[in-house]
Amino acid sequence: MRRIGILTAGGDTPALNATLFGAVERANQLGLEVIGIMKGFGGLVDSRVPHLKLNPLFSTIPELDPGQGGTILGASRTYIDDSQTDQLKEVAHRLERLEIEGLICIGGDGTINGMQPLTELFPCVLAPKTIDNDLGLNYLEEPNEWVRDGSDEESPVIRRADDQRRTLVLEDFVNFATPGYATAVFVVAQAIERVRTTAESHRRIAIVEVMGRQSGYIALGSAYGQPDIILIPEQRLQLDQLCERINTLYDLQKNVVIVLGEGVLDEEGNELGNVRPTRDPAGNVQFSGAAEALRSMLCERMGNEYFRSRRRHETAKDAIFTRKVGHTQRGGRPILFDRFHAAQLGGKAVELIHSGRNNMLSTLQWSEKRGFHVDSLGCLKLRDRWGTIHPRSLHPQLYDARRFMPSDFGVEYLDRIFSRAVGVEYLDHMRTELFSRSQLTSRHQSINVDIHKRMQVLPPE
Repeated sequence: MRRIGILTAGGDTPALNATLFGAVERANQLGLEVIGIMKGFGGLVDSRVPHLKLNPLFSTIPELDPGQGGTILGASRTYIDDSQTDQLKEVAHRLERLEIEGLICIGGDGTINGMQPLTELFPCVLAPKTIDNDLGLNYLEEPNEWVRDGSDEESPVIRRADDQRRTLVLEDFVNFATPGYATAVFVVAQAIERVRTTAESHRRIAIVEVMGRQSGYIALGSAYGQPDIILIPEQRLQLDQLCERINTLYDLQKNVVIVLGEGVLDEEGNELGNVRPTRDPAGNVQFSGAAEALRSMLCERMGNEYFRSRRRHETAKDAIFTRKVGHTQRGGRPILFDRFHAAQLGGKAVELIHSGRNNMLSTLQWSEKRGFHVDSLGCLKLRDRWGTIHPRSLHPQLYDARRFMPSDFGVEYLDRIFSRAVGVEYLDHMRTELFSRSQLTSRHQSINVDIHKRMQVLPPE
């Protein structure tokens, strides 16, 4: 093998360029040429296959900066359906014309599902990324615990709660943390600290909505910002219990900060927010308005009189406000943990493809003896009996549902990631670059300008 392709798919994360950098640096050592495919799988669907050389003369191009968030290759949520056999053959032919002998995909659960039909045509491996931290397993046998609801083959696949393993140790996690997760938590924790001062100053209840889809890992990590209550999608909302806790806290401190994972369910198991009737191209439900939905529920339950009786000259609607941290969780400079381990995982993916492996995933593991280290897993291990790769959910052992907080085990899990997650260079960047005088006098220089100067396309046949 002398030439490989690499692409970034799905949503952006702060650690994508770091993963690309690690992959290209390892390819340089192995004497492999690396061709970057623009715009994810969308670049393969395009007959021109826009691309660029990431290591001409086995030297990493200077535009590839591991400290820069996002991806110089661009990303899209375009995926190739396994039923489109003609399109798959065309993709294989285009890669053959580029003399690409193997493909590395960087992405999350949508990307790994989209990669599966390509593994039947040429070697593919995946380097993980997702701020949701939902690409992996809580324990190796977890996919085998999914069952169909009824005997009908068209019935949805559900998890039987009584089949889950109840007790974990930290070494059970397959892919301990995905690149992008640590930086997202870093952003969320800062946001909560800032929202807190407004809630305290105006004696209000704040609801802060964070990303994660059906997974509660970002919400769990928000504990670093010291919210009063954390609500996760894996635990159905118990409104009576929640209001009781809010009343206790508000009477004590005259403010409450609630963190809400965007995929939280009500007591009947329905998504709390307004779920659009469509899904994104990866098949993920698009959430909107979970925080506003909870606000309405609290206003109705607590009522205006609750706040007036506490000498607040406001309605419930005025006293309760919402904030979405939003896409800032997915952008900006990656912190040290993400940057370092993303590069390692990119390098591991290159080693896998170079050794002829196919349909493999590079993983970040943790053990008491070795600490964090990279490994690999066959993608087949992530599938249930019907071939579906499910997003990893937050295991019940990580969350204390009575206190609405991380459990002791959850604290241990988070501490392994964040005890040394931020390096001094992040502060140096803020001091010497962010607040440099040149920021005031020059426009932002988009990396896309230089990348497009390097971009090439396939000539017509």
